[in-house]
Amino acid sequence: MTSSKNVLANDVEIKGSIKFSHDLIIDGRIEGEVHSDGSLTVGENANIKGEIKTRTVVIFGKVEGNITVQERCELKSNAILVGDITAGTLSIEEGATFMGQSSVGKRPEGSKAAPAAKPALG
Repeated sequence: MTSSKNVLANDVEIKGSIKFSHDLIIDGRIEGEVHSDGSLTVGENANIKGEIKTRTVVIFGKVEGNITVQERCELKSNAILVGDITAGTLSIEEGATFMGQSSVGKRPEGSKAAPAAKPALG
């Protein structure tokens, strides 16, 4: 099985949610959510307005929205991100624009939320 990347070219405009399984390169305009267990590349001509939830993301273009990735988020030198990042690792090249907050690092197992204390009966 060959590992090919799917491409949405720079003349493509989508309003709505996108879901994919493996790798996707977006070089067009998206207004909506992008969800995947795969890898997303936001091309230099891309303009995404909406939330991104993927395994990894590499951004060359513009994103307005929050990004949540399981593994790695990379902002390349021409990238513009207006939104918050939650990622395992984060790489920001010199020249990139990032306006938002970041939460980087893996959570220890079992630290999602402390269970509520049960009142004693009696």
